[in-house]
Amino acid sequence: MSSRRRFLTGAAAAPVALAAVAGCEDGDRAQPAHQAQHTVKPAVAAPAAQTPSDRLNFVVILADDLGYGELGSYGQKLMHTPRLDTLAAEGLRFTQAYSPAPVCAPSRCSLLTGLHSGHATVRNNPWGPGGQGALTEQDFTFAEALRALGYRTGLIGKWGFGPNAPDQPGRPNPSHPNARGFEEFYGYLTHHHAHDYFPEYLWHNGTREEIPANKDGAQRVYAPDLLSARTLGFLHTHQKEPFLLYLAPTVPHAPSKDPHLGEYADRPWTGPNKRHAAQVTTFDTLVGDVTDKLTALGLADRTIVLVTSDNGPHEEAGTDPELFDGNGPLRGFKRNLYEGGIRVPFVAWSPRHVPAGTTDRPTPLTDLLPTLAELAGAPAPADIDGLSIAPLLRGSAHPARHDSLYFYRNHAGVTARQNAVDHGRGDRLAEALRRGDLKAIRFAPGQNRRAPDDQWDVELYDLARDPGEEHDLAAARPAQADALVKLMRASWAPVYPRKPFGITLDVTGEGGEFTVTATLANGSARPWNAARLTLDAPSGWLVHARDPAGATRLDPGDHLTARWLVTRPQVSTATTLTCRGTAHHADDEVTYTATATLG
Repeated sequence: MSSRRRFLTGAAAAPVALAAVAGCEDGDRAQPAHQAQHTVKPAVAAPAAQTPSDRLNFVVILADDLGYGELGSYGQKLMHTPRLDTLAAEGLRFTQAYSPAPVCAPSRCSLLTGLHSGHATVRNNPWGPGGQGALTEQDFTFAEALRALGYRTGLIGKWGFGPNAPDQPGRPNPSHPNARGFEEFYGYLTHHHAHDYFPEYLWHNGTREEIPANKDGAQRVYAPDLLSARTLGFLHTHQKEPFLLYLAPTVPHAPSKDPHLGEYADRPWTGPNKRHAAQVTTFDTLVGDVTDKLTALGLADRTIVLVTSDNGPHEEAGTDPELFDGNGPLRGFKRNLYEGGIRVPFVAWSPRHVPAGTTDRPTPLTDLLPTLAELAGAPAPADIDGLSIAPLLRGSAHPARHDSLYFYRNHAGVTARQNAVDHGRGDRLAEALRRGDLKAIRFAPGQNRRAPDDQWDVELYDLARDPGEEHDLAAARPAQADALVKLMRASWAPVYPRKPFGITLDVTGEGGEFTVTATLANGSARPWNAARLTLDAPSGWLVHARDPAGATRLDPGDHLTARWLVTRPQVSTATTLTCRGTAHHADDEVTYTATATLG
């Protein structure tokens, strides 16, 4: 009986002698996408062609639970953030930026993939239904978009998705950062592990690196210090190449631990509050170290730095966000769908490429993927919810705006202040939608999303006149509330089917003979030209092309499919096949790669 395998992730393979084989001949016409079956999409790998050294670099820095009011540039008085305040003065400060969700995992999934929390793969934190969330082959991250152009990509810090291992049984883990576009990873894989500021180990790609100084509960090595050192090392190593660095330190998430109390040591506060303040300043120092390094390397003028947070301020492990006015003038905290739970600080900085000023454009972090792709010159999936703010970063006064912004909460855990703000409904499924200045929030009866509308509690606020959401207008404006509820229902889907994008590799057969089928799909909004598929097989293998493997043009929605008959020698230790799909997008060549390891 033959076996069938579908390989979709660019797992690393040992170097072998490879023979690149294309199809019989180039075809002139692409096939419409509906003629082939596509179930998922693959990871992206770097193209063979060299990438120009003058491309923009990008550093995305994501704080963990940093509230809207916890930076001096956003009104903070007790905690000092001089480096971030300088960036905010020199760069573009967003006054209405939004995390995609009020808790970590769904927020980070949406940030990476450009899908809001009604469409994203991960929609709850590990304590909700389903436990620790994981990305899938259908997810496409901003790292994958830039990797296709040859960017060196790194993630340092908290990934936040499972499992806590480099591999799943029998195949590469599609949720691992290395399979989702990050060629370099150092830090925590899962949400739970990231709560440990003095961990006994951290992951480096697929290797567990022990930290002996922290064994048996010892607290000698502070993880943020390790992340800082790796960050500066990444910038130094790749200073002559275009790079994307996603820096996701765990500060100031609970538990509030920081050995560097500094100026807060003598404050008349509790220990947790002193350490929380120190964590915020540690984050500020880290951002300053990054910009100093960029300046020292001569990279600041061609690097865009984006700094933000994954949700509102926390109140865990004894930290009091009200002492610090962590949500500023807004209502709510982490886990709330009121503004304090989802509106976050967001600063864009580049001495040469981002003008100084402020913007009140409602900007969800789902906008990062299309923005980074446009600034780099890479194609992005057309079926995402984010909109590019590249024109805004270039100084345009009229960037594209969302018709509405959707937020979803399906999280069982509650905290005291958050539950009080929710009037005792903190553990109930909830959703919110903003359209213009109107924002509606509704709470389900418990966790039942299918409950009839008349069983939900609905509130309506005018954020222009009432940014603190103190005056519920639902009873006075029922038609407007109903219209936003209708949009909420339309914004959430139990499963969000994706359009094919990039390359898939399907292998059937057994023993020594296999049929390899590769498909390159243009799921972007612009045509691709000079599309081509090539298959790399180990030296000595027999490869016979069954189809043309080229197309002059792939319009949006089109795909190119090619097949090869592959025969493995009887004596062969190499088992890896690699397929590359290349095409020209605008003026650049992009390359997507899928790798199959045969049994």
